[in-house]
Amino acid sequence: MAVREPVVAGTFYPGTPASLRELISRMVDERARKENAFGAVLPHAGYVYSGAVAGAAISRIQFKDTFIIMGPNHTGLGKPFSIMTEGTWKTPLGEVPVDSDMAKRILAVSSYLEDDGEAFAEEHSIEVQLPFLQFLGKDIKFVPIILASYPDAKVYKEMGDQLARALSKSNESYVIIASSDMTHYEPARSAKTKDGHAIDAILALNPDELYRRIQEYDISMCGYAPAMALLQAANVIGAAGAELVRYATSGDVTGDNRSVVGYASILIRARSAIPPTKGELAK
Repeated sequence: MAVREPVVAGTFYPGTPASLRELISRMVDERARKENAFGAVLPHAGYVYSGAVAGAAISRIQFKDTFIIMGPNHTGLGKPFSIMTEGTWKTPLGEVPVDSDMAKRILAVSSYLEDDGEAFAEEHSIEVQLPFLQFLGKDIKFVPIILASYPDAKVYKEMGDQLARALSKSNESYVIIASSDMTHYEPARSAKTKDGHAIDAILALNPDELYRRIQEYDISMCGYAPAMALLQAANVIGAAGAELVRYATSGDVTGDNRSVVGYASILIRARSAIPPTKGELAK
């Protein structure tokens, strides 16, 4: 079974288990009340900049059987719409297996996704989520998906529809993560204003409005495609609403507000009660 080695360990986050655990422990709240989350929008920058924003939301998620993590393609490698259906991903905290059954089920109903490991080879947007999940849970499984930019935004809604169709056929419980940073390299005041427009559309669970605002306000949100697919799936399956957990910019860390990147963590709540995981059903 192929093992995907970490590519940003030692740069985006510490490269040793002890240092990584120590840093994450300061960015999460292990006593936070857990919620039945359908999904979340989480940032993916270096932990010193966005880790506390991501950790605030991840701390509140009731872990389920599988995490479906959708990220943008920063490298241009591989197929534009990619999924991995087999293998494991390694971080300093150990290996995380791909949920092969779930991944193959998603691939089978998708008109766009291709099974292609190359798209993930150098991509950080999914990798940086895994150590948080490993720290807070055990026996973690996940499905990695890459959604690159595409001229027709309707494609992302169709992907959300197809993802919802695949999940409706599954007996596994799941959480969908859309990995995205917000505005890139603008003055803090401008970034916060633009990001507010995008965040409001996400909170309204409106993928069309999110895309419209990204175009109208020229918002450089790198993971708008995963966010649109997440929102569409939430609308099809049903969600109870969304909450902005935390927002910050890189300027809050560096003290330089002339050119910042924005980070938001948003929880999307599921309508139903928290379903049992397979482990709980077996007890």
